[in-house]
Amino acid sequence: MFSRLLSVARRQRTGRGWQNWSSGRSGAPAAEAHSVALPAQAQVVICGGGIMGTSVAYHLSKMGWKDIVLLEQGRLAAGSTRFCAGILSTARHLTIEQKMADYSNKLYQQLEQETGIQTEPLLSSLLRRMPELETLEIMKLVNCPETFTPDMRCIMGESPAVQGYYVLVGMNSAGLSFAGGAGRYLAEWMVHGYPSESIWELDLKRFGALQSSRTFLRHRVMEVMPLLYDLKVPRWDFQTGRQLRTSPLYDRLDAQGARWMEKHGFERPKYFVPPDKDLLALEQSKTFYKPDWFDIVESEVKCCKEAVCVIDMSSFTKFEITSTGDQALEILQYLFSNDLDVPVGHIVHTGMLNEGGGYENDCSIARLSKRSFFMISPTDQQVHCWAWLKKHMPEDSNLLLEDVTWKYTALNLIGPRAVDVLSELSYAPMTPDHFPSLFCKEMSVGYANGIRVMSMTHTGEPGFMLYIPIEYALHVYNEVMSVGQKYGIRNAGYYALRSLRIEKFFAFWGQDLNTLTTPLECGRESRVKLDKGMDFIGRDALLQQKQNGVYKRLTMFILDDHDTDLDLWPWWGEPIYRNGQYAGKTTSSAYSYTLERHVCLGFVHNFSEDTGEEQVVTADFINRGEYEIDIAGHRFQAKAKLYPVTSLFTHKRRKDDVELSDLHGK
Repeated sequence: MFSRLLSVARRQRTGRGWQNWSSGRSGAPAAEAHSVALPAQAQVVICGGGIMGTSVAYHLSKMGWKDIVLLEQGRLAAGSTRFCAGILSTARHLTIEQKMADYSNKLYQQLEQETGIQTEPLLSSLLRRMPELETLEIMKLVNCPETFTPDMRCIMGESPAVQGYYVLVGMNSAGLSFAGGAGRYLAEWMVHGYPSESIWELDLKRFGALQSSRTFLRHRVMEVMPLLYDLKVPRWDFQTGRQLRTSPLYDRLDAQGARWMEKHGFERPKYFVPPDKDLLALEQSKTFYKPDWFDIVESEVKCCKEAVCVIDMSSFTKFEITSTGDQALEILQYLFSNDLDVPVGHIVHTGMLNEGGGYENDCSIARLSKRSFFMISPTDQQVHCWAWLKKHMPEDSNLLLEDVTWKYTALNLIGPRAVDVLSELSYAPMTPDHFPSLFCKEMSVGYANGIRVMSMTHTGEPGFMLYIPIEYALHVYNEVMSVGQKYGIRNAGYYALRSLRIEKFFAFWGQDLNTLTTPLECGRESRVKLDKGMDFIGRDALLQQKQNGVYKRLTMFILDDHDTDLDLWPWWGEPIYRNGQYAGKTTSSAYSYTLERHVCLGFVHNFSEDTGEEQVVTADFINRGEYEIDIAGHRFQAKAKLYPVTSLFTHKRRKDDVELSDLHGK
């Protein structure tokens, strides 16, 4: 029977469509293969003739490129994917991976029509024709190398170090599923300068040099392999390769009960476990329902709203841009959508946009002096933002870009009593009249000089960000905690921050915003100055979008009939339904301890019921709809809002308090 299997395989290889590949697939040694002289030049050179390299070459040719050279050290199509016939699954964790796998599946069927190659898995076909094959013993065990990545996602995109050098690697045993879609997106990137989908979750620039340690990779990959098909609960964390980048306050916070998560190799506190809590039970808690840390985060959020909390946010990316003349201002005006020609000391929230008007970065920039700017970006923007700035900045010795992330510890002092704490630690007046919102001052805190204090918290709550030279970090933290005792100060983590920012309708880059999201689609028109007196990247696209309208809109949803204690929680990626029709997906969610409801953020689309094509989305379209959020197959009613609800809720609560006090007075 085994000989019959081989004979069928041989007939397949000699059938129609294999002629062009037979020399590459033959068993002849590489030395006997027909040699081809390399051309003197090429539009693109692809290294690697496995399924990824051939996919990129195929899609580049479909897009009109002709001068393509494909190099392979051994045999064409002899990569590790040749051993994975039949492993073609479209059930993937990430939306972009689902799209790549779905496209690949359709492409393979199309290729059969285009080339005559039989792409249906051979073994599956044979088993239908010869069921006896199921009883055969395995006569040969193939052991071949495979590539795995530190976060179980493939790697693609342009190198941040070498312009025009692209990579597509690290398929984590999913090469057959991803090859078609991945090859297409990379080809689009090379031809058009950007892919047709947001691929940030797969972008090479999500990693830095810190993830290239061989010891780190060896340990992480040993953890990754068993996890590939494991059930992953929300907000789980890798256990290997940890404590790689830490704040100077790490040991101090860890001793106070901090539980940690990792972002771009940086340890960040999730929440702080009180002494009376079972630490082991919390660490082992894995659920899609109400988590065991619910009450802990609730107390941290309450403290942020009623007293004062400290969150170590040192992981934020921090750049300084300086010049001898006006070069810094001129290049930043061109690279960012908002107007940065503001008085010294002012802070500007702005987007760094691409030609399509989408967000390459969402950041805050403080003007330190006439020729110096301080830029704060999300943690995972360190490589991506640096590469984007370097790509667009002119080679000018009078213009300096410096990464100062490691120079400063960042403490977020949140809450109504934050002003009282800082007032006792500094001689500078901290009242709103002297320190207005979105303002930056360099001042002393305790014994330490040169602390950059900013009147912003990234949550919508009152407070200050303190950017502290690392040698002063421990001193300033100790002083803040000591003085703050009388005001009820406590530590807090990123879970509390997430709850606060989502209930305030604050969108985050990488979660709610990406390279295909424009400011007009997420309610950030105020951060765009189309009339600031000079052109900026993305301006033409925004002008056109302003005229034509938007085709999606970031919306806040408040779940009505959801039982926090009994129902599955929304985490992100849940389908949104408008009047019973699919309208989009959630991008982030959190429980609002203020509203006592779950709040989700997500984009609403207007799909035509007849053609499925996207149509313009207006505020009226959002407001007239009846909405549901689908959580694991169960739909929950939701109210849609285009503005934060907490402000109205707070106003009503204050009004009720006044009325109640009047009643008591009578």
